[in-house]
Amino acid sequence: MSGAERHVTTGPAQTEALAEEFSRRLGPGDRVALVGELGGGKTCFVRGVARGLGAGGYVKSPSFTLLHIYEGGRVTLYHIDLYRIANPGEFVDSGLEEYVYSDGVSVIEWADKVPDLADECDFLVRFTHAGGDSRVVEITARRPPAA
Repeated sequence: MSGAERHVTTGPAQTEALAEEFSRRLGPGDRVALVGELGGGKTCFVRGVARGLGAGGYVKSPSFTLLHIYEGGRVTLYHIDLYRIANPGEFVDSGLEEYVYSDGVSVIEWADKVPDLADECDFLVRFTHAGGDSRVVEITARRPPAA
């Protein structure tokens, strides 16, 4: 792994701001695995990524539809939520691979439900509750930064 960093945010606005800053590292084809407990800040993070990419639309969890597509920014954002996926085979059957391996940015909540997919992501972002609205957000880059 080429780098890891640890941040503590004290509420949703800080989590979104961190993600907006993080989005500057993202480009076509990048995949971001989000891992953490329910209510850990994953969707807030995606909201910040969308804002940083200039994507249009209100970002909400796609738990029931599995996928939301946000266009209009410098690159299309595919927001995938695997919460309702029971096993890796169900992910393959869902057809979501078409989006994950496209030229957009794929941000995948609950990516750890499909370990091989999570391992292939360019970034791993792990969320841990730290009391109240505080979260520890650990970002691990799994590839060298773009030149």
